[in-house]
Amino acid sequence: MSADTLLSGLTHIHTREEFAKKLASGRPLRVKLGFDPSAPDLHLGHALVLAKVRQFQEAGHLAVIIVGDYTARVGDPTGRSKTRPALEPEVIEQNAKTYTDQVFKIIDPKRTEVRRNGEWLAKLTCADLLRLNGQVNVARMLERDDFSKRHKEGVPISLAEFQYPVLQGYDSVAVKSDIELGGNDQLFNNLVGRDL
Repeated sequence: MSADTLLSGLTHIHTREEFAKKLASGRPLRVKLGFDPSAPDLHLGHALVLAKVRQFQEAGHLAVIIVGDYTARVGDPTGRSKTRPALEPEVIEQNAKTYTDQVFKIIDPKRTEVRRNGEWLAKLTCADLLRLNGQVNVARMLERDDFSKRHKEGVPISLAEFQYPVLQGYDSVAVKSDIELGGNDQLFNNLVGRDL
């Protein structure tokens, strides 16, 4: 399958040249897609990106699905005008199971690696977090529209929310992903992962 076919329908590609180089290597690429189990079910937008994951699988690549059991504790601040309420661990676990069942209605389980980000995030030490945070600055975080708007309006932004893009970005590092897919709302978080 050609690079153009795999890239069709995608709105942000960072960068086409890098993607073409990875594809030309001839090795199966690790295509990461993550979900925080913050609701009982996946939604239609998830189905669209899962269809793209399936297309990569059909081209011989491996899907790496991240269930954000750890990042769900913080809650993705994307598009939020205030801090999300914390979810109970039992709710996160039930939602995670539902998500895993639902993704396999679209993608091929034989070409999929499912991981939970608690596997690596729970093991990070304070020194690890300081090292990661040292690679991202506050000015960069305030480039994010929702953070910028909340800051200008005097609406609190918790340090945990500031940490969220770093934690999600680290998922890509931990699973050695070649490609990160996600909705347009996840672009900032995915670019932080590229920085890491």
